[in-house]
Amino acid sequence: MRVLLLGGTTEARRLAGTVAGEFEVVTSLAGRTTDPLRPAGDLRIGGFGGVDGLARYLRDETIDAVVDATHPFAAAISGNAAAACGASGVPLLILKRPGWTAGPGDEWHRVASLPEAAGMLPALGRRVFLTTGRQGLAHFAGLDGCWFLARSVEPPAGTVPVHLEVLLDRGPFTVRAERELILGHRIDVLVTKDSGGADAKLVAARELGVPVLMVNRPPAPDVPAVSTADAAASWLRTLSR
Repeated sequence: MRVLLLGGTTEARRLAGTVAGEFEVVTSLAGRTTDPLRPAGDLRIGGFGGVDGLARYLRDETIDAVVDATHPFAAAISGNAAAACGASGVPLLILKRPGWTAGPGDEWHRVASLPEAAGMLPALGRRVFLTTGRQGLAHFAGLDGCWFLARSVEPPAGTVPVHLEVLLDRGPFTVRAERELILGHRIDVLVTKDSGGADAKLVAARELGVPVLMVNRPPAPDVPAVSTADAAASWLRTLSR
């Protein structure tokens, strides 16, 4: 069986490592980082050219199943995958890690978008730890009264806030390191997306009493979904029987 894995997440790499010896696995990455962590199996980098391009790829490459294990906020490719697989009759599964849930001691303010987060931010703090990715920095560019510490894998490009320090780093991070980062930069508000997974920064924010602006996930396509790589591997094995 030939599987297209729309990747870029830890879960995608874990799934590729689990089933690459059983199936022909091609992992597709968007190509937004110059040095991505390479998964097991074959690798392609770059877009497909929309729904029609992806449907053509599925046909030309005789893909038997697709697993969408992209980032929870990669709404465009997830929508394209649902449409292309629906038109092509190729089974599709979404693999997304669970989102975060606030617990005792958390001060979370949930918003629907980055622009909404930018609008609410000045009421919560002035020294901002921004972990929403380098592509979203432009939404905060007009907040000249705020100072930002932005963490990303690669340097940002385009419009950015005037008062910005960029920290180039790749996780996972420990609670101790996140606590020291928040204290050392006198952070008084954290802005992040509900990506799920490791939550060291949220634990540190809770311990230090730092409020969190949490951007909710966009709606997912109405297709079968699982939250672990093992469950996705089981789905593929069932299809192959």
